[in-house]
Amino acid sequence: MDLFEEIVRLRREGKRAALATIVHTNGSIPSYESSRMLVREDGSIVGTVGGGCVEAEVWAAAKEVIRAEAPRKMTFNLNKEASYDSGLICGGTLEIFVEPILPQPMLYIFGGGHVSMALAQAAHTAGFAIGVVDDRESFANAERFPMAREIHTSYEDAFAKLKPNTSAYLVIVTRGHRDDMRVLAWAVGTQARYIGMIGSKRKVLSVYKALGKEGIPAEKFERVHAPVGLEIGALTPEEIAISIAAELIAVRRNATDLPHKSVPLAKAGPTSAN
Repeated sequence: MDLFEEIVRLRREGKRAALATIVHTNGSIPSYESSRMLVREDGSIVGTVGGGCVEAEVWAAAKEVIRAEAPRKMTFNLNKEASYDSGLICGGTLEIFVEPILPQPMLYIFGGGHVSMALAQAAHTAGFAIGVVDDRESFANAERFPMAREIHTSYEDAFAKLKPNTSAYLVIVTRGHRDDMRVLAWAVGTQARYIGMIGSKRKVLSVYKALGKEGIPAEKFERVHAPVGLEIGALTPEEIAISIAAELIAVRRNATDLPHKSVPLAKAGPTSAN
């Protein structure tokens, strides 16, 4: 199996992996510089960096690199130490770089208005692939969204065709409550890494309550970022788009101090909108 073809396949399918490469050697080692091992998310491997205990440690590190989505450099001193037995007592130094292999994040924007146009441009510049969904062909088209990889002009068709995985981001910026509700009802049932919905806290609570009456459990909304975007005092469509794009990047890069603004239905209280 060609290792690089496998990387392309994994990225195309939205799957993660880690690539371990021997970047420096000194002395006698059981492999050669530029040897590579690909570790898939399920733990299976392609290639080798020499076998034995070193490879076992690299495999464990690769799993952590996949989880954290951050690279790591490892150094092994194979100076006849018993800890590196199983054929690896060679008397050399080995440096291995382990890097995450991640699929391109896919952003699906529901709604084709001014905020959506600005968001598509900002997110595309930041490295996201773009998909747009709006039931108005005059709003969802290649002229307004030239960077879009996918354009859907029916919400129901999009719900049937799209299968968001853990590399997908969903942002709901439709033209009204009704469309917001049906998109959110579908979105919370997906594996998307991020779900965000535009609107005031009052609107968010009213949408949660309405969907709750339709039988969607309150805990489904706990992972929704709403109101969407970081708090930067944004007013214009372009500023709002930047605040949303910044939040997408923060989630993508695993920012630990990202504020979560969701207002779960279970905590809405008696002052919620009717």
